[in-house]
Amino acid sequence: MLHAVIPAGGSGTRLWPLSRATNPKFLHPLTGTAETLIQATVARLAPVAALGDTYVVTGVAHAPGIARQLPDLPDSNILIEPSPRDSCAAIGLAAAVIAQRDPEAVMGSFAADHLVRDGARFVEVLRDAEAGARRGLLMTVGITPTHPETGYGYLQCGATVDGPVRTVDEFKEKPSLDVATEYVRSGRYLWNASMFVWRVDVFLKELHRQQPELHDGLIRIAAAWDTDDRDRVLGEIWPTLPKISVDYAVMEGAAAAGLVATVPGDFGWNDVGDFHTLGEVLPGDDAGNVIVGDSATLDGGKPEVLLHDSTGTVVVPQSGRLVAALGMHDVIIVDTPDAVLVCPRDRAQDVKKLVDELKERGDSRI
Repeated sequence: MLHAVIPAGGSGTRLWPLSRATNPKFLHPLTGTAETLIQATVARLAPVAALGDTYVVTGVAHAPGIARQLPDLPDSNILIEPSPRDSCAAIGLAAAVIAQRDPEAVMGSFAADHLVRDGARFVEVLRDAEAGARRGLLMTVGITPTHPETGYGYLQCGATVDGPVRTVDEFKEKPSLDVATEYVRSGRYLWNASMFVWRVDVFLKELHRQQPELHDGLIRIAAAWDTDDRDRVLGEIWPTLPKISVDYAVMEGAAAAGLVATVPGDFGWNDVGDFHTLGEVLPGDDAGNVIVGDSATLDGGKPEVLLHDSTGTVVVPQSGRLVAALGMHDVIIVDTPDAVLVCPRDRAQDVKKLVDELKERGDSRI
């Protein structure tokens, strides 16, 4: 069994105005069922990680919502960051705390806001990744590309280690379309989904080699985590930790040293990055229209969404008002109590620009 770690941060700016800083996308039911993304994440990890060995790393603002949605998760397994310090501090904190409790543990890290369609295949891939981790490799689960994608980083794969396990020669940044097309054609590249499996002692050793300041700070925090001194030590050290992603801090350098390997995953993964993606992965009607959410009607049984002569439209009704659209094709309509978004589906990635502008204006509706 693994110790499962679920980093739950960020605000999902491309899913604004549904996703907000205080109510991010992983707390919403975007799975095609009543389950929220974080509830679905915990459920699919159940075959490989007991609930007592499942940890969520999150911020102060999100902790109450997570506790409500995961009532059976031990309170002590919700690790609260005083402030965001990027993914290496979050994942490293969990690794250090787990190492205090179980020095020989194998840990997996899985984002709270991803969607997986084939849970059984997902578990099979994790078993292969765990086997690689027990050999002392820092494992990452790569996603077998289904098309040239410019919105993801890539893993350049090398030699076969054992079975499906292959070395990772290099981490690649998000490519241009031409480069992504060549990556997919070559068969040597996987999408980087930021899913990791490793022995905590191996990861912490590599963290110490590449980021000694970050390592030493996290070890001091973890040593005080289960004591009355936690708040003082956390408040003193956490703000001083380097703010850096785990890819940059550890994995790229570890790959150059031959310590990183991957297992290809083909389990229907999606990072649910924007509303266009939701329209592709969630079930729709015969015209390709998708209504996001688990509520279909207003009070009195009246339809919450009324679409006429419309195709490929993604509607997110969150205000309690009737949303009606006539002659709309391939558009996004998001209706919340204090903000309405309307845009073409092919501009879904640009929703972040609106959030950036609202930030500049000091608007609180983000």
